[in-house]
Amino acid sequence: MIKPRDELGTATTDSAQKIILLGSGELGKEIAIEAQRLGVEVIAVDRYANSPAMQVAHRSYVGDMRNADFLFSVIEREKPDAIIPEIEAINLDALFELEKDGYFVVPNAKATWIAMHRERTRETLAKEAKVPTSRYTYASTLDELYDACEKIGYPCHTKAIMSSSGKGSYFVRGSEDIPKAWEEAKRKARGSAEKLIVEEHIDFDVEITELAVRHYDENGEIVTTFPKPVGHYQIDGDYHSSWQPAEISEKAEREVYRIAKRITDVLGGLGLFGIEMFVKGDKVWANEVSPRPHDTGMVTLASHPTGFSEFGLHLRAVLGLPIPGEWVDGYRLFPMLTPAATHVIKANVSGYSPRFRGLAKALGVPNATVRLFGKPEAYLGRRLGVAIAWGEEVGEAKRKAEMVAHSIGLRTRSSEWHSQDYEKRKHLL
Repeated sequence: MIKPRDELGTATTDSAQKIILLGSGELGKEIAIEAQRLGVEVIAVDRYANSPAMQVAHRSYVGDMRNADFLFSVIEREKPDAIIPEIEAINLDALFELEKDGYFVVPNAKATWIAMHRERTRETLAKEAKVPTSRYTYASTLDELYDACEKIGYPCHTKAIMSSSGKGSYFVRGSEDIPKAWEEAKRKARGSAEKLIVEEHIDFDVEITELAVRHYDENGEIVTTFPKPVGHYQIDGDYHSSWQPAEISEKAEREVYRIAKRITDVLGGLGLFGIEMFVKGDKVWANEVSPRPHDTGMVTLASHPTGFSEFGLHLRAVLGLPIPGEWVDGYRLFPMLTPAATHVIKANVSGYSPRFRGLAKALGVPNATVRLFGKPEAYLGRRLGVAIAWGEEVGEAKRKAEMVAHSIGLRTRSSEWHSQDYEKRKHLL
């Protein structure tokens, strides 16, 4: 693991600190940008060329990260100071081997192994961290799925055991939905659907993400710092809008920090964790954990000071650099700059070379902007960008971010212009 430091070298020279991104989407792109600002050398790896992070990295490699030989060959050639996984489709056995060989896997190979598999995640949350979760069980066959849903009760949620961004998940209202839920998991899971987890439906007030970061403090001790919780909502299991701070009670906020601390203490290592939770009144349930920056945390590009977005916090932790914070009621808190919100820009057409219009209107809105990720191919529902807005209160920022996102039009070479207007496109999401 990286040790505390107060010096950095220069990219592309023999003094460079070097990071390698395993997965180079929009989250990896922002990590790469933060690294470039500190003179850190960046190598981006993904399954397709010209992925977002590759466009701002020093070098890149294209290949199947589930192939151990491919991973070993890239790592041995580059010899990075830190290996930063960003996606689920990675050979996890190779990460353990690389860690044994002395490489720093962020936050560590075990945490990555746990968080990329829903059964391991849920068992860790409930039985090791001992934090509240919804009731759950598992199913490996269609018949077992019928039994599992009856046991948990309707409505409930079914999810592929290894996936992300809501792919392979289904909201089951009754037994008639079970065949569709089974098919959804088998057809759309990004990782494995050999087993499904069935979860109790929590009638929550708001779903939040806590972006807890484990890092060295000014004295060289590992501490955990907590930004304000991020509220968000999903459509079809995928993030659609987020805002910071989440509108929750002070008691619930302290419970969020307590739960996040227990989880990250169990997982260990260095770096930022995105911990999804449900909040109802003063009650909080842990749901999932991501051992890296979270898509809902893109709101911190506006809500946090420059250099301290979730990506900047993650990079500082990975490099062994300190992060400022203030102790309040036993928790080390990170100061927020301003209330802010995001709203996704999703594809409602398919094809290559997407083009965007409506930017004059979108970028003319005060205290708002857009991030276009640079993905070379669009397909229905794919996240291609995000609108970000900030203001004196979070409700204003939410409304502004939605307006900006909906003003963007999209087309590909084989399509007509399509509005981002929600009412016209919601059936596609």
